Amino acid sequence: MAVDEFDGEELPDKYAARGFYAKYEPKEILGKGVSSTVRRCIEKETGREFAAKIIDLAGQEPGDSDALRESTLREISILREVAGHPYIIELHDVYESDTFIFLVFELCKNGELFDYLTSVVTLSEKKTKYIMKQLFEALSFVHRKNIVHRDVKPENVLLDDNFNVKLTDFGFARKLKDDEKLHEVCGTPGYLAPELLKSAMFEDEGGYDKAVDVWACGVIMYTLLVGCPPFWHRKQMVMLRNIMEGRFTFSSPEWDDVTDSPKDLIQKILITEPAKRITIDEALDHEFFQILPQAPWHAPYSMHPKDLISFSQYKGKTFNARKMFQFGILCVRSVVRIKRLRFTPEPLSLNIARMDPYKLRALRKVTDAIAFRVYGHWVKRGEAQNRAALFENSPKIELKQIWVSRMSGV
Repeated sequence: MAVDEFDGEELPDKYAARGFYAKYEPKEILGKGVSSTVRRCIEKETGREFAAKIIDLAGQEPGDSDALRESTLREISILREVAGHPYIIELHDVYESDTFIFLVFELCKNGELFDYLTSVVTLSEKKTKYIMKQLFEALSFVHRKNIVHRDVKPENVLLDDNFNVKLTDFGFARKLKDDEKLHEVCGTPGYLAPELLKSAMFEDEGGYDKAVDVWACGVIMYTLLVGCPPFWHRKQMVMLRNIMEGRFTFSSPEWDDVTDSPKDLIQKILITEPAKRITIDEALDHEFFQILPQAPWHAPYSMHPKDLISFSQYKGKTFNARKMFQFGILCVRSVVRIKRLRFTPEPLSLNIARMDPYKLRALRKVTDAIAFRVYGHWVKRGEAQNRAALFENSPKIELKQIWVSRMSGV
């Protein structure tokens, strides 16, 4: 075994995949899974950075090893079929041996959408529109090839250097035949569609198809806007029941500042009956993603000065340069003030801070961020307002140990 000089962990035998080590130099670990490790690596010839997913086949049971190889080869086949789309992760190289499979992907330095969301807690409607439009376009491309992803979630959405979306992890993806329905249960509990859960519980259910990806997008969009998923609950059985019944709300105060357009799109996505659920392409045509035309009052000030005169004559008024200049100054001042509103904190009332601190957006965002870091999950749905319920959660062990060490002066 070869030892990595950066973190002291052992790397796979260099003779297992000569081609990979001849072309790339492995660096530090970016993440770990049950049977794989992701490392940053550098292409020796060009100096370009990539992410190498090293899948350990030797560490599995005999039957599990064959199944892992088969599922990895299926994922490679699907990745090659969906290659070339700007919002889907690019598979750069593949190296295979008896003991390891090396998948070399493009490197997304801004990491997972999930990590980004936990750092900022919530996203504005503008940023949500930017991310969701790219995610919908990626899935539209995937669905046109009759492929269902089956594990769409913020952890499987990466952000590149320019914060563009890169859909990744096609390990559960399947190529569907015409009118084929799936029955296998896979994915992440909070993002599972009702029809997938029903097909697992009842034998006479008709199965599921690509509509499960649309449902997962609705859950992601809801989460981006307010910082917590629509169906989340500490008790998983309660959460699954909420999903099957489509029970979610646009509760106050989180949704008070969100407009009706994104709410309408989420309502059309999170419909329990897949036949009535909006499709990916229909979602892209929704008004939430449409660019509104400029208001009429923009027209005169986007024209050439000569056109301004004809425009004023058309209105039957005499053009006054001084008044026009003064009006222009007022418009600039108004725009500057509007832009500064986002940096202006809302008034902090001591009475509200004492009685209902969660009502204030600034305090709510800080509370959510700290709570997620301490407990490792959301605590908002009915628990943040109930202070006693917070004490029923258990802090993450590592943070608890750090706190105890600091308090003891170690």
